[in-house]
Amino acid sequence: MSTDAVQLPAPSEAAPDRLDARARRALILLLAATFVTFLNETLMSVAIPDIMADLGVSASTGQWLTTAFALTMAVVIPTTGWLLQRFSTRTLFVAAMSLFTAGTLLAAIGPTFSVLVLGRIVQASGTAIMMPLMMTTVLEIVPPSSRGRIMGRIAIVMSMAPALGPAVSGVLLTVLSWRGLFYVMLPLAAVMLLVGALNVPNVNETRRISLDALSVVLSALGFSGVVYGLSSFGESAGEATLMPPWIPIVVGVVALAVFVLRQLRLQRDDRAFLDLRTFRSVQFTTSLIMLAVAMMSLFGTVILLPQYLQNALGYAPVVVGALLLPGGLISGLLGPLVGRLYDKVGPTPLLIPGSIMLSASLWAMALLLGPATELWVVLACHVAMSLGLAFLFTPLFSTGLGSLDRSLYSHGSATVSTLQQVAGAAGTALYIALLAVGIFASGGSEVATATPSEIAGGVHLAFLAGACISLAVVALSFFVRAPKDAPGGHGPVGH
Repeated sequence: MSTDAVQLPAPSEAAPDRLDARARRALILLLAATFVTFLNETLMSVAIPDIMADLGVSASTGQWLTTAFALTMAVVIPTTGWLLQRFSTRTLFVAAMSLFTAGTLLAAIGPTFSVLVLGRIVQASGTAIMMPLMMTTVLEIVPPSSRGRIMGRIAIVMSMAPALGPAVSGVLLTVLSWRGLFYVMLPLAAVMLLVGALNVPNVNETRRISLDALSVVLSALGFSGVVYGLSSFGESAGEATLMPPWIPIVVGVVALAVFVLRQLRLQRDDRAFLDLRTFRSVQFTTSLIMLAVAMMSLFGTVILLPQYLQNALGYAPVVVGALLLPGGLISGLLGPLVGRLYDKVGPTPLLIPGSIMLSASLWAMALLLGPATELWVVLACHVAMSLGLAFLFTPLFSTGLGSLDRSLYSHGSATVSTLQQVAGAAGTALYIALLAVGIFASGGSEVATATPSEIAGGVHLAFLAGACISLAVVALSFFVRAPKDAPGGHGPVGH
């Protein structure tokens, strides 16, 4: 065990409802830094057309600003299970924010598109470390009786930061060039780095553990292949490309299969790169499945509704951004309330109505969105879906990760964060592909030339599939139980 970590009281030794000053300081700094990195993740979406025009690149090339970011996240996140065991909290925080700050500076001053993409890759490397680091820190220092309240604050970061990104970007671009977005982020990142380096305490126990090089290669090849293939499938909507999307998907799945076999062998000696014993917990596995479907719904809807609003109903992008903002804000603001409710009543009373609301909103979008739907109907459906997700995310994170043995916290956090990337890519691919199929079935050929009624047909098919899948979340919500040391708990099932 490393001797450089100054330990805070373990959750079982802490006061049941209050954290000491050092623990609160660590959580506040981690939340603030993660908010900044997550805000940056969606900040580029509105600026891509300006970047394409300024640097003279095509639309397909411009999309690498988001594709490269997603691929880097998919490669780096699985490594955090090992990193969180090997290095102290402060060391990882400084490394993550140093990468993010360096990437932001590189992107701001980069003279070419290639340098800009490189800056985004360096940014993503730091971003990928922050969420697992924050999750594991919460599990290490927050008593089970208060985890829901803290997870509710994490929900603010997860919901509000990505929702605010496009809106903030749109406002800044009215007075700044696209480079100004990075120059605005740069001092925020630098301040977070400096304050964190001085104040983030070491709250984890470290140990010297070897890094299995083969596992790293298999993980990178597997997760990046699946994410890239799914993203390409969603972007191409089934059209012919230089490399058919199914090729990287197949390569990725094969690599992941070998990766799983490798981890099963390594974990016999407690040397796994990503320990899969987390899946022995029925509650963790059930929560993970529900989170995957919820993430697919979230990302699929975020990519599909703008297409519908602009191409079928004819609204300007500024209207689209304004319509999607309330749902993200409501979901984030509800996070602390849902967290406090979780601490009082456990997950089941929250998950059942949340899953029903999510499913109902998807069914409503499948049945009500047409070529002449009123804008308030779309807004109501999106807000209802956001409310449902608000009642799902905090209980699922708290229950799933809280059901694990303490030695598996870092691996569980890495697994959950990796799932978010894969599920997001899968949701985008599924919804966009079904949109294309629906347009074709209605007599159209592609989104750009489809009529409002043809687009409505594609939207109906995509949301109908999402609504059917969401029924699985409703069914599983009745079987989730809190860990034994949390309110309403009956013990971690499956250990």
